[in-house]
Amino acid sequence: MKVSILQHDIMWGEPAKNRLRLTEQITAQSGVDLYVLTEMWSTGFATEPVGLAERDNVSLEWMKQMAQQQNAAIAGSIAVEEDGRFYNRLYFVKPDGSVAYYDKRHLFAYGGEDRYYSRGIKRVVVEWRGVRFLLTVCYDLRFPIGMRNHNDYDALICVANWPTQRIEAWNTLLRARAIENQCYAIGVNRVGRDSVCEYCGESAVIHPYGHAIAACERNKEGYAEAILDMQALEDFRKKFPVLSETDI
Repeated sequence: MKVSILQHDIMWGEPAKNRLRLTEQITAQSGVDLYVLTEMWSTGFATEPVGLAERDNVSLEWMKQMAQQQNAAIAGSIAVEEDGRFYNRLYFVKPDGSVAYYDKRHLFAYGGEDRYYSRGIKRVVVEWRGVRFLLTVCYDLRFPIGMRNHNDYDALICVANWPTQRIEAWNTLLRARAIENQCYAIGVNRVGRDSVCEYCGESAVIHPYGHAIAACERNKEGYAEAILDMQALEDFRKKFPVLSETDI
């Protein structure tokens, strides 16, 4: 499977403009099975979502359109309002229009995300073209128990707005999650800045051994592609059976 990670800037509170920019980036590529965008890719990290969170599903419909057009799945999180509640919702959209989603479980209290958003309660694994993906969002990366691989996924997706001042934690944790869960770790982080933080990206696809097999250039928009080799992963798990020896 070929995965493309899109490291991009986000124009604050401008979903239409962000959709247009990402359309250009996505359509410049071909032969991709899965495109992964960032956390809250349509608005920026809106800790106060009133007036910014989407209720009309326009960005979700755009994801469906792009998935169908490219014959590929697309993943990325959006701030949504539903029945008077707000969610940081990671969508996984397939080209047939089907949608799976995960609501962020670990809300970033340090930044005030917990004041407005409702916490997700469900673990979500999505199968696509022979690969099982665990869906996670940003701060989730710090909590390994919830990401523990019970031999139910092959790759984890973590979309983020992870600031430059804590980027070493991002790099370290992404590799740790890949190694301890014997999986591919797909981490996509934004670049640019908002009113609070700067972001340098450091988006990467990490091999189960812990090294990057694809990475975007720091502080620059762009994309990187990686092949997820399921046969090699299966062989590694049989030879070195970490998943059958976990404590939890």
